Amino acid sequence: MTKDEIIRMAREAGLEIYLAPNWDLLEQLERFAALIAAHEREECAKFCDELELPNLRGIKVCATAIRLVGDR
Repeated sequence: MTKDEIIRMAREAGLEIYLAPNWDLLEQLERFAALIAAHEREECAKFCDELELPNLRGIKVCATAIRLVGDR
């Protein structure tokens, strides 16, 4: 997630008043956004793990790929 995307979403959430004078908050928002994104990726990967059925080939590969997105 880019800094611009985080700022846009913070503004959409009504946090604009906190952004301009306090750039420390922006760094905190970036860390928070990264934590949320990592959690969401793991939840998606777990969902794929739970779908392990004989007729769903490649689902483990998909779960692994989702987890690796955060490593790039």
